[in-house]
Amino acid sequence: MADKLRTQQELERLQAKYIGTGHPDTTSWEWRTNISRDTYSSLVGHPPQLAYISLAQNEPAAKVRAQLIRKMIQPCGPPPPREGEEHMLQTGRNGN
Repeated sequence: MADKLRTQQELERLQAKYIGTGHPDTTSWEWRTNISRDTYSSLVGHPPQLAYISLAQNEPAAKVRAQLIRKMIQPCGPPPPREGEEHMLQTGRNGN
């Protein structure tokens, strides 16, 4: 029983330390956003990969780097509305 508790505490510690690992309440949108941001930041942070992408796109490396950084803002589009917000958005559009 102590091993199971220790394992659970270690998992919680890692999830608090590394945001991208997620938790049981992580939505698929949050998970995809974390993965996309990690990928873009890795591409920007490794000059050989950035050079490869810029060569493939026939664009300057600085321009490709700026594009990747801009994509990190909302890599998977705007967040989906939450359960309580859906009703407020619908009533706000209708003016009710």
